[in-house]
Amino acid sequence: MNAEQPDKTQVLVAKLKFEFEEDILILLLILSLIGVGITDFSPDDGYWYWIIMIFVFALSSMLMGWLQSKKKPGDFNRLLYEQSIHWGCSLLVVFGAFSILHAGKLMSETTGLVILLILSLSTCLDGLRVGCRFSLTGLFLGFSVIITAYLDNFMWLELVLAMAIVAATIAWEIWSHKKSQTIKSQND
Repeated sequence: MNAEQPDKTQVLVAKLKFEFEEDILILLLILSLIGVGITDFSPDDGYWYWIIMIFVFALSSMLMGWLQSKKKPGDFNRLLYEQSIHWGCSLLVVFGAFSILHAGKLMSETTGLVILLILSLSTCLDGLRVGCRFSLTGLFLGFSVIITAYLDNFMWLELVLAMAIVAATIAWEIWSHKKSQTIKSQND
């Protein structure tokens, strides 16, 4: 009985971790959809929204990194350092976009989209560190910019894309769990 207890605990921890990561993914996708709508409706408000979102995404990725560092003691300080540099540089590039806007070289309608592309790249690359869900969110943001640039009625397509990403990550998790259970039962 005691030999089974760690397995149940590990399964519960893995399930809670998956649910938490999935919740963060869904929250970031919802906030991204809201931001795309704001940017389309009011570009000036849009780029301020995306600056705030840089901090939200940074904090989310640091939280994910903290959860993952529980596995390996000492990793969190390094991860926090790397995350701070990563997101700080992203913020500097966004301020560079602002300076180009104020120099008259960018229009306010496009500045929000440029900032969204910067956030897309930062999020996608951060996924290499904290997990594929961040990379998928970054790809979603990048596709959102392209879809927004080409389509007038883009929100439905982006909503379907967001739901497809969530469904794919859930399906992947279920498939991975079943595969690990099959391998485990074969080894027993």
